[in-house]
Amino acid sequence: MSETLQLAKQLISRRSLTPLDEGCLDIIGARLAPLGFSLEKMRCGEVDNLWARRGDSGPLLCFAGHTDVVPSGPLDRWDSDPFTPTVRDGMLYGRGAADMKGSLAAFVTAIEKFTAAYPQHRGSIALLLTSDEEGVAVDGTVRVVKALRQRNELIDYCIVGEPTSVSKSGDTIKNGRRGSLSGTLTVKGVQGHIAYPHLVKNPIHLAAPAIAELAATTWDEGNEYFPPTSWQISNIHGGTGATNVVPGTVEIMFNFRFSTASTVDGLKDKVHAILDRHGLEYDLFWELSGEPYLTPRGNLVDAVSAAIREVSGIETALSTSGGTSDGRFIAAICPQVIEVGPLNATIHKINECVAVADLDALSDIYSLTLHKLLVK
Repeated sequence: MSETLQLAKQLISRRSLTPLDEGCLDIIGARLAPLGFSLEKMRCGEVDNLWARRGDSGPLLCFAGHTDVVPSGPLDRWDSDPFTPTVRDGMLYGRGAADMKGSLAAFVTAIEKFTAAYPQHRGSIALLLTSDEEGVAVDGTVRVVKALRQRNELIDYCIVGEPTSVSKSGDTIKNGRRGSLSGTLTVKGVQGHIAYPHLVKNPIHLAAPAIAELAATTWDEGNEYFPPTSWQISNIHGGTGATNVVPGTVEIMFNFRFSTASTVDGLKDKVHAILDRHGLEYDLFWELSGEPYLTPRGNLVDAVSAAIREVSGIETALSTSGGTSDGRFIAAICPQVIEVGPLNATIHKINECVAVADLDALSDIYSLTLHKLLVK
């Protein structure tokens, strides 16, 4: 059994349902301390965070990830217990195998190999780990980043271990993510009997032309790395439940997944302009989940791409697709943030799994990346 597989199994056996860590950080910390890492626990509410660093000079390369996992779903649909890591036909099964305890194990073994070979490497290595990524994500990475920024402890390179690969391990890395801006729009009308339309103002009818314009609007054209910004309705709520009552309000929930070609204020201004042009009486509550960030080709992308080429023999593709990750918080103190990890085909699913061979390859990719950035 490889060191990476052994550690991954240890971590998977902990029922660290978000926001619980259940001792995963202690397992990792016990491996890092003998390597000369200083361990700083940062507990916020129910969330356990760890900032571990080896060295005090630059450049600083940070590995980032999370120990928490999503619920398993119906146990009777799993072929083996989700928290009893099981290897079958070359695959490691268990909740968190791909998202992302396999990556955490690869982080640790990569660092162990690298520091054994280069104990006097230049710069510093760090890990930023949290148990609050799969949940509301308010007491996890964002809190650690805030603490680091307050003491001006900035990061030069960051690798987030999210599962990014599509068909073959290493075939895709995320070099950015779209921002997420949500809105809850309440359009006001006048409630009344549906048989007396002259006595009511139907907010659904009033909102419909504005909805059509919002759906048809081109918000931006995207750019080299990002597709055009998308505006989508997720929910519409209106009515009293009766068929003979015009509602007094309609609530419309929507979301922008937006690129670096747009700004938060620009998107908000365009939405308000459309609503005002249609003469609506409304309230609109905004919630920003994350700004977009982008790491163009440069030291980090080139180092990871070269490492993947040497370990796996493939050319990796750059992508900014998918949802948000904790990279959105880290980008505030780090100019180069990417995500690279195992296949994402089974994440959050029944029988989540990762190829055992991919775990060892991922460890080698991380280790070789350390060499390319911290060894002269």
